[in-house]
Amino acid sequence: MQPDAIVDLEELAEKEGVDAGTDPYHLYARLREKGPVHRVRVPVTKDECWLVVGPEEARAALVDRRLSNDVTLSAVWKDDGSLAIGRNMLQVDEVRHARLRKLIAREFTARRVQSLRPRIQEITDGLVEAVASAKRADLVADFAIPLTLTVICELMGVAEEDRGNFHAWSEEILKPRSPRSAGEALQAVTGFFAELIDGARRREDGDDLLTALVRTNDEDGDRLSDDELLGMVFLLFVAGHETTASLITSGVLSLLRHPEQLGALRADWSALDGAIEEMLRHGAPVQATAFRFAVEPITVAGTVIPAGDPVLVSLGAVSRVPEQCPYPDRFRIHRPHAEARSHLAFGHGAHHCIGAPLARLEASIAIRTLLERCPGLRLADGAEPVEEVVWRPNAMLRRPDSLEVVPA
Repeated sequence: MQPDAIVDLEELAEKEGVDAGTDPYHLYARLREKGPVHRVRVPVTKDECWLVVGPEEARAALVDRRLSNDVTLSAVWKDDGSLAIGRNMLQVDEVRHARLRKLIAREFTARRVQSLRPRIQEITDGLVEAVASAKRADLVADFAIPLTLTVICELMGVAEEDRGNFHAWSEEILKPRSPRSAGEALQAVTGFFAELIDGARRREDGDDLLTALVRTNDEDGDRLSDDELLGMVFLLFVAGHETTASLITSGVLSLLRHPEQLGALRADWSALDGAIEEMLRHGAPVQATAFRFAVEPITVAGTVIPAGDPVLVSLGAVSRVPEQCPYPDRFRIHRPHAEARSHLAFGHGAHHCIGAPLARLEASIAIRTLLERCPGLRLADGAEPVEEVVWRPNAMLRRPDSLEVVPA
């Protein structure tokens, strides 16, 4: 069975009377009503691909060896559109991915992540103090981005004076104003990372993550190549601060829009871990996987996907499935564990996000500290109606462009 036509997601949103950025879940629900997999045209870039929105089909696709992350297998594109540098774990096939993950997994142990807690708390305290003393603040620019960027920069050993331009470059790559500006940002980031790697090679006693990656090798002496180091640094920096900033911002927004849930959390901080999972489920900071490509013709729920065709697995769609999570559009911090963890926010299978424990730790510290220090925190005028919050148009990452609040 093949679909009758390509579904243009922007046209579908217009037909349904919703904004694709503000409420993508309405579109996912409409697509699920018609089937678990569709040929779609995504917003902004207008790329055509297969979109998997069924929960069982999505989980199966994420572990299907016939779907490769290697863009060289694409029948449509010659490269990744110059949206990444080097070769990272999101762009390689199963064998190479396993090798790269093995080489860096030792640097993301639970012990190493927990050792960061005091410093994350210290950074958070300073940022929250500035927010609390302001009459009005932007939780994106004044809190979430500085926090997550500082954490990843310190983890990677980036000197404070070298951090200024990175977020601007990252924003330009993820939300380009033009092909030229995106290319210039990518060139700047490439040079920035190359210098970081060179500096790490010269350090004799550094204990930062980048120095560890430069020096790491397995029992057979295998090491990361220059191209792999560049790709790994790019992935860790972008994923390490953008996705967690999205979680923090959208999570706080959900709490402020559901005051009864906010009150319940303030009354019982033991519910914080469950609340973070509900934020991941309800807000889905990562809406979709990176593109995967069919190694051979495959059939998904009766639909044949030709070899070389690009496929997106919708992580956002899976997070709001009634069969897995009753009343999925409601934000509830006390959901049973199985419901709260029904999301695929960090992926599934071999590509499950290696930085998930760090993201959860940062979010829990950030949100609790902010709410305790700012007991009267509320949305500023103009941010209250849901349609007034502008969401960044990106097929993969979802967060507000800004979130104005009054701390008092």
